[in-house]
Order: sequence, then C-alpha cells, then structure tokens
Amino acid sequence: MLLEEERNLLVDYGKKLITAGLTKGTGGNISVFNKREGLMAISPSGMDYFETKPEDIVLMDLEGKIVDGLRKPSSEWRMHLIFYQNREDVGAVVHTHSMFATTIATLRWDVPPASYLIAYAGKKVPCAPYATFGTQEIANAAYNTMGKEYNAVLLANHGLIAVGPDMPSAFGIAEIIEMVCEIYYRAKCVGEPTILSDDEMDLMLEKFKTYGQK
Repeated sequence: MLLEEERNLLVDYGKKLITAGLTKGTGGNISVFNKREGLMAISPSGMDYFETKPEDIVLMDLEGKIVDGLRKPSSEWRMHLIFYQNREDVGAVVHTHSMFATTIATLRWDVPPASYLIAYAGKKVPCAPYATFGTQEIANAAYNTMGKEYNAVLLANHGLIAVGPDMPSAFGIAEIIEMVCEIYYRAKCVGEPTILSDDEMDLMLEKFKTYGQK
C-alpha cells in the first residue's frame, strides 16, 4: 500500500482528535506530507474517525490531484496543501474545532502571549479573516495570516490550524494552543490578563529551540 506508514498514522491521530477533545463528530481534518514521494496523505471527508481505515486515507500530489484512494479527500484539502507548497518546514497539518480556540476565533481576536506556552506557535496566535470552508479563499487566508512566522492560526468563526515538522509536533501544538486559548478565555472572564513583553517572548522563542530531547 502506497504510504502505508502515513495512512496508519492518520488513522491513529484521527482517533486522538476525538479523545483529546479537539473536535466532535467528523469535524476537523489532518494530513502529513511525504517529501520523498511529493505526496500528501489526508483524512477523508465526513468519515467517523473510529471507522476510518488506512485504505480510506486519500493521497494527493502538490497539484491537488488524487493519486490514490477511493474516498473523497477532506473538504479542506486546499488549506493543507498550501502549507506544503510554501513551507519547507511543514510536514503535518492539524485542523481542529476545539472549543476554546473556536470561541476566540468567533470573537475574531488574536491570542496574545498571556501564557509563555504560546511560544510553541510564535509570539501570538493571529486570527485569519473569515472565508467559506473548503474554498481556496480560506486556504489563502490561513496561509497569508500564518505566513512563515507562526505555527498556528485561528480561523474566524471556524477553528484552529496548527503545523509542524511531523504529526506529533503539529498535534502537540494544537493541544497546547487549545489550552492557551482556554487560559486566555478564563482570565478574560475575571479581568484583563497581563501580557508578556515582546522581549520576554523573544527569550521564550530561543529557549524553546533547545527544549526537550533531541
């Protein structure tokens, strides 16, 4: 089976989207990119994550053509593809409808550095302008807002996108940014959060480069 490892990975992480509380039902979508083959493996459209099998995963090239798979790809395939087309550092994309990130996105706020953990995504998490799901417009809005400076972006009235060099990294960023959004939301309910300085965030970005095992 072509890209069998990537297909199995998406099946496993699709289930984690649900168990980690990052989406409900068939919402959200995930993908990985195999640079050697030049192919994106992406979750199928509207399928129960716990019913999805490796053969249901769809493979597409960088032109957006289906190379292998009998299912329809996620309706948001353009929003995944644009990152693989434009960012060499991105090997996986995770799109969620997680509660607190989506709440902040509905307010159309950027998420400022109320927690140092936002450094996983950058100095903040910006909010992209609204566009209809499944269109090239939302793909462009997501990429243009995230650019090469950030690893996560809110989608106005929609949800969150996180990117990383591999699926564990992208998924971990999605989980952390959901927690950061919850912290920010809860703090706003009580008062006005104290925001970390730009200098402190520069330091955090440097420290995070050497955090963890290599």
